[in-house]
Parts: sequence; C-alpha cells; structure tokens
Amino acid sequence: MFLSHSRFSRFCQAMALGLTMLSSEALGKSAPNFPFPQHITYAPGTIRPNHVDQTLQDKAVQAYYDAWKTSYLIPAGANPGGFPLYRISFGKTDPLKTVSEGQGFGMVIVALMAGYDGNARTYFDGLWRFAKAHPSRIDKRLMAWQVPDVATDQDSAFDGDTDMAYGLLLASRQWGNCGAINYQAEALKLIGGIQESTIGPSSFLPLLGDWVNPDAPQYNQWTPRSSDFILDHFRAFRRVSGSPKWDWIVSQSQKMIGQLQKQYSPATGLLPDFIVPVSSTNHAPQPAQPNFLESNYDGDYYYNAGRVPWRLGADALLNNDANSLAYTRKISRWAALNAAGDPQQIKAGYFLNGTPLPGSDYFTIFFVAPLGVAAMTDNTQQTWLNNIYEAVYNVHEDYFEDSVTLLSLLVMTGNYWDPSTR
Repeated sequence: MFLSHSRFSRFCQAMALGLTMLSSEALGKSAPNFPFPQHITYAPGTIRPNHVDQTLQDKAVQAYYDAWKTSYLIPAGANPGGFPLYRISFGKTDPLKTVSEGQGFGMVIVALMAGYDGNARTYFDGLWRFAKAHPSRIDKRLMAWQVPDVATDQDSAFDGDTDMAYGLLLASRQWGNCGAINYQAEALKLIGGIQESTIGPSSFLPLLGDWVNPDAPQYNQWTPRSSDFILDHFRAFRRVSGSPKWDWIVSQSQKMIGQLQKQYSPATGLLPDFIVPVSSTNHAPQPAQPNFLESNYDGDYYYNAGRVPWRLGADALLNNDANSLAYTRKISRWAALNAAGDPQQIKAGYFLNGTPLPGSDYFTIFFVAPLGVAAMTDNTQQTWLNNIYEAVYNVHEDYFEDSVTLLSLLVMTGNYWDPSTR
C-alpha cells in the first residue's frame, strides 16, 4: 500500500533518528523488495511462452539487458550535488542525443531488473536526475523531449513523462522512499504535471506534449498519438494519486480505440500513428493525413503505432480488462493469419487494411516483439507466441527497437508488474 506523502515524511524522519547517512554506493546497491525475476501471474486465460524453460527465459532477458545497458546506458557526468547522471543514448543514429522517451524506457527497465543488476538503484537515480536537469520550458515538472536542448525541443512528449512516472512508482516499491530521492513524492509531482499539462481538458485524451494548445486548429486535445494510450500506467496513476480523472482518461482512450477499429480497421484492428478529428465540430476520430507531424505514414500503422500491441496487451494482462483484451486480440489474430504463423513475414508497417506499406518489405524486431505481448492474450495462439519469442529474444538492432523489445520480453517472461497493486 502507498502511504501519503506526509506519512512517508514522518516515517523517514523517524528512520533517520540516530542513523548516519548511507553512502551513495551503499544506496545504489541496496536490496530491492521485488528482485528480478518475479514470474507474475497475469490475467486468467492468458499464456506465456511454454517451449523454453523459465530459467532459460530469465537468462535470455538478463543477456538482452546486459547488451542493452552496454549499448545505451551512458554516464553523463554529475549534477551540482555530485550525484552521477545517466542517460539513454539514441543509439547508432545519433549517440550524443537523448530523448525523454528513452529516459522513460530506461527507468522502467532498470527498476524491473533490480536484483539482477546490483547497481540498478544508482543507474535509476542517475536517469531521473538527468531528466530533472532538463525540464520542459513550459511545465518544469516534465522533461524536455530532446537533449541536447535547442529552442524548438524544450517542451515535453507525453510518453516519456508517463513512463518516467511509472518508473518512479516501481522504484518506490523496490527501494522505499527514505533515501536521497523520495520516489513516491517525485512520482506524484510528475503525475500531477502530466494530468494538468498533457491531458485534454474536455477530451480526456493524451496531448502530444505540453506544447499543445487544447483548442488550436491543427494540434489539439483531439489529436493523440495512438501509442500514448498507455492504459496500465493510467490505472496505476489512478490508484496511487486517487484522482478519478484517470478513470475518464482510460474510458475515453478505449472509446477512441474502439471507434477506430470499427470504422477504419475492422479486419485488422490496426491503429494509425496519429489520430485527428473529422472536423473542428465533429470530434469523431480518423487517421491523420500524411506528414501530420512526423512522416508520410502518419495515418498508417508505422513506427509509433507499432508499440500499440505491447501497450494495450500489457493492460489486458495486468488488469484483465475486457476492452483491452478484445482490442489486442483483434490485432494479434490478424497478424498471425497475415504472416501464416511466421514472424519473419511481419512487415515494417501497414495500411490500416493490412496491406504492407511501400518500402516495408524487411524484418525488424520493433514490429514483431510487441505482437508477442498481444499473443499472450489469446490462448489459441501458443505456437504463434512461441515463434515470436524465438524470432526476437536474441536479436539486436538499435536503441528504439532494442528498448521496445526488451520491455516486451519482460512482459513475455512474466517479469513486468504493476507497482500500484503490490
């Protein structure tokens, strides 16, 4: 159970009486409460890979984590207090760049791997301190979406902050809140910033970031990114913060997903990267036009929406939600049939009707690993799930693909958990 901030403060003060401060090294190596591996039991009727022993699955995750950490977890000096900073590198494309999305990925991954990695707390604290050292120019509780900062990059991106808040909740459960960082207090502050600055006041949908004017003509409260429907995080925020607004955010996100699947992808369940309203007065959702924000494929299932099967699948597995289960199974059943059971046949992007996008005829773990999480929701897809696991568990590409794959593997192996229910 989470205690109130004031009760935590009194508890920590009592613990500190008569004790000397622990060194940062000692704190970094402190034992976690929920060490890897955890082997969570997910929703009834769901499945896990069953062709490989659990011990071997755990070792595969450990090996993947070691490679990921070597490639992307980068020391970044120290803050003015002398505490070490860490960042997640953007990888081969631009190793000197870090995005808030990466910090969020990293904080969740490192917190879940505590126990296997004896330095997890040091890394986690360094990732969070780096994020705090680069605040958004708009809401300073949030992180600037890209570092190094330039004038146009000093505002937030919804998914990065949302994963960081979830990571802080994980850290609170792993290490408590009496050290140098009160993780729960930081999480609540960040959740407050997310809710106040990046949720539509009327739509109850995620904004692209704190830079969005909810009522502007182009980017507004009705133009979310589909991969920002991170429903398991929203439910955790509701439990911890007590704010009923998160119930509405879950409800409105699911309503939009259902509308899109019914009208634009009835055969596939695929969602577009970005969503826009039909008009300024008709807020019914439709796929965004080409180059709405990022690419010619903004209205298609591409490098944003490819995360949807993992994000929705995680909610279905952790919360046994009927809507999330239905939405996820629809995508998973189409994918297995389309690929004839062979994950190598999954293409790198699709039109919403299931036709491959131009130039997509190549294999990438980014589009396959999230489908493994989706397959876990359907107990008729055991062979498909096993095949996906084999296709991705030891393949490495670059920062984005590897981070999403590692997070998907943590789910597939039963090592992803909800900090608000433990």
